[in-house]
Amino acid sequence: MNKVKFDDLLSTGAHFGHVTSKWNPNFKPFILMEKNGVHIINLDQTMLYLDRALGFIQTLAKKKGEFLFIGTKKQARDIVQQEADRCSMFYVVERWLGGTLTNFSTIKKSIKRLNLLEKEGSHIYENQTKKEVQMLNRERIKLSDQHRGIKDMRRLPDAIIVVDARLEFTAVKEANGLGIPIIAIVDSNTNPNNISYPIPANDDSIRTIQLLTSSIADTILEANGKLNENNTVPDQSNISDADNNQDLISPSNSNNN
Repeated sequence: MNKVKFDDLLSTGAHFGHVTSKWNPNFKPFILMEKNGVHIINLDQTMLYLDRALGFIQTLAKKKGEFLFIGTKKQARDIVQQEADRCSMFYVVERWLGGTLTNFSTIKKSIKRLNLLEKEGSHIYENQTKKEVQMLNRERIKLSDQHRGIKDMRRLPDAIIVVDARLEFTAVKEANGLGIPIIAIVDSNTNPNNISYPIPANDDSIRTIQLLTSSIADTILEANGKLNENNTVPDQSNISDADNNQDLISPSNSNNN
């Protein structure tokens, strides 16, 4: 099930935490050491908790569970969308709309409106002035951007998968309030106690995000009997951290909160 190896995590810089001044004390069990004012994450713990998370995901996926991937930070957006699409699950990569989970009935109405606006030959455009049609088109584009990853989500997800639990605190709070399990990459500045299945790792490294997210997608595909030779974990060697080169030689950037 878990094809991620210790050396894979090490090579992506998954062990680099934040500067010690930004740590969350509840993260202490996952810290191996402090080096040059930076917390180093214990990758043995990462492997252990990744196995635990993937085991849960596999069990839920075999029961035809539905997952919502969430990653709105710049370095996560493309990866999250790609991997969610690959395993035919839902995603949010733009700004999280408050109430997406806790007020899902309203979200469904908004999606219904979007479907109406996107329907070819929809009666909504009949007898409208040119200006009114332009306004409807602007509304369609706005709703499409907001809901493109959840347009086909008919019910609340059975679990959410989060790249940066601290950044996505609103989504985490909503899921916890509804009793929806949370699988999340948690860095040293994050409280893992709010997460059902935390995966301690550098949540700023593009390569780490790719490695872990693709492993999750593979697990879902495998559980559904859809994993084949073309659906293996992507080769990390050709993934550039051009915007994030420091991840491989230094800690998660201290500019993050």
